[in-house]
Amino acid sequence: MNSKQKEPSKEPAIRMVMLPKYTNPDGDIFGGMILSMIDEAAAVEAQRQMPHRYVTVAMDSIQFHRPVGVGDIVSLWCQTLKVGTSSLVIHIDVLANRWQTDAEHKVTEATVTMVAIDEERKSIPIFPVKEK
Repeated sequence: MNSKQKEPSKEPAIRMVMLPKYTNPDGDIFGGMILSMIDEAAAVEAQRQMPHRYVTVAMDSIQFHRPVGVGDIVSLWCQTLKVGTSSLVIHIDVLANRWQTDAEHKVTEATVTMVAIDEERKSIPIFPVKEK
């Protein structure tokens, strides 16, 4: 862990109940909904590390392990893997608590790269640069 990087959070970045409006024609939660939640969770984690404006530049190694159903409570847990000069690499585990069984399963995971930007959309250092 980078010396400036914060410890992993003890609570999820996002927790939501999956509603029927999020379903695809087969009745499962639409994968795009989960991807949107992953993007939002990465933004929450980036802000937790250091407040800036961030943009998503990559979503890598997205793996859908299990379907998510209506009524499931989905929690997105983030861990910052790497802090660069202007970028953060964040791993996100998506867990679903099945309301029918009360069992929790990892349903999706992804790695997201976020870059800090200024008002002109130029990358900026995440942490203040010390003057020499």
